[in-house]
Amino acid sequence: MWASDTGAYCVGSLIGKHPLFKRISPNKSWEGSVGGAVLAIGISMIFAHYDTSLYSTLQWAGMALVVVVFGTWGDLVESLMKRQLGIKDSGNILPGHGGMLDRFDSSLIAIPAVALYLAICESYFR
Repeated sequence: MWASDTGAYCVGSLIGKHPLFKRISPNKSWEGSVGGAVLAIGISMIFAHYDTSLYSTLQWAGMALVVVVFGTWGDLVESLMKRQLGIKDSGNILPGHGGMLDRFDSSLIAIPAVALYLAICESYFR
């Protein structure tokens, strides 16, 4: 998730022109989303290279893709909730970072999705 978020932020802030969902989160772009996916899959390839005992390279890449898709979804859901409630930040523990919920919003949907993905991998590909 961190690789996806980092890649999305760097690419989106540099070349992002096409809003992902302008009404929900105007600063997120399709270019950033693709950048996040590329970095996350790239990092997963590093994990696959050094740990061949758990999952294949394709399974690592699949897991990264699940994280990107469902992490973005979680982030957008949290942004939509804040927008509907008319609040900018979900707390003030981390000033300037949107609150603590912004640190974990991607995880709220991505972790269960990855758990399901891994269960499917274990059931069908072992």
